[in-house]
Amino acid sequence: MSTEAVGTLGFASRLMKRATTASVAVAALMIAIKLVAWILTDSVSLLSSLLDSVLDAAASILNLMAVRQAFVPADREHRFGHGKAEPLAGLGQAAFIGGSAVLLFIEAVHHLSDPVLPANSAIGIAVMAVAIAITLGLVAYQRYVIRHTGSVVVSADELHYRSDVILNASVILSLLISTATGWPYADPLFGIAIGLWIIYGAWQVASKALVQLMDHELPDAERARIRAIAQAHPEVTAVHDLRTRAAGPTAFIQVHLEMDGDMTLAHAHRVADEVEAALLQAFPHTEVMIHQDPSGIEEPRQSFPAASQGRR
Repeated sequence: MSTEAVGTLGFASRLMKRATTASVAVAALMIAIKLVAWILTDSVSLLSSLLDSVLDAAASILNLMAVRQAFVPADREHRFGHGKAEPLAGLGQAAFIGGSAVLLFIEAVHHLSDPVLPANSAIGIAVMAVAIAITLGLVAYQRYVIRHTGSVVVSADELHYRSDVILNASVILSLLISTATGWPYADPLFGIAIGLWIIYGAWQVASKALVQLMDHELPDAERARIRAIAQAHPEVTAVHDLRTRAAGPTAFIQVHLEMDGDMTLAHAHRVADEVEAALLQAFPHTEVMIHQDPSGIEEPRQSFPAASQGRR
């Protein structure tokens, strides 16, 4: 959960739904114009871009459904909400991306064994230029949404569409080289290079999704800030057993507060409420669970290896 995420969950939901809907619309438009261009050019690199757009559309539809599911309120069977629908969709998107690379490699090898120069290169170049302009507009909007929501799904989509800009530029370069030199191998070789780039993007998307699916702790800087906020309360003597994780749009914070053992239960509850309010102000979209302990009481505490220094 990014500390830059601000506003209400309703605001974040609207932004994320708009971003995923825009992705579906852009992918559909790209499929239409690239399909026509590929039929006219028979270019492998352009086919690679077309396949990528087909998978973009499938992934974006999956993301749209996941975003809607992620904001469904907690129910009897899902007490922690449905936030993990978002990283699950990110993992599915990584599979889609990897699949497109495999199909691309197969087509590129075929054209290496039977090389043919692309036809009507000017049409392919014009289509790719239009695709770049439209994709840049989508990426700019997605980055705005990411700044305000910290969404894993939109981050994955933005990474994919950002790589599409490079992919489309590579297609233009491939067509220019093929046309200028008459060398038929430029097109399939560029297709293979683009496939490798697509696989790299799939790995990045999968890694981000797995961080949430495996309940990875929030970044150390955010955990340190949580500790500082909790310990800043004048009646909190110490903090221990801090645990954090994120699930889609929601982060979870669990922490034990140590307070004066002679404090009444009502007073301790009031202190915990004040610490919770301070944490919620600093970390919107968060659920905070606080346990109160008397100071000086020894409890069994789990220790972690040196790689997790500062995490108790």
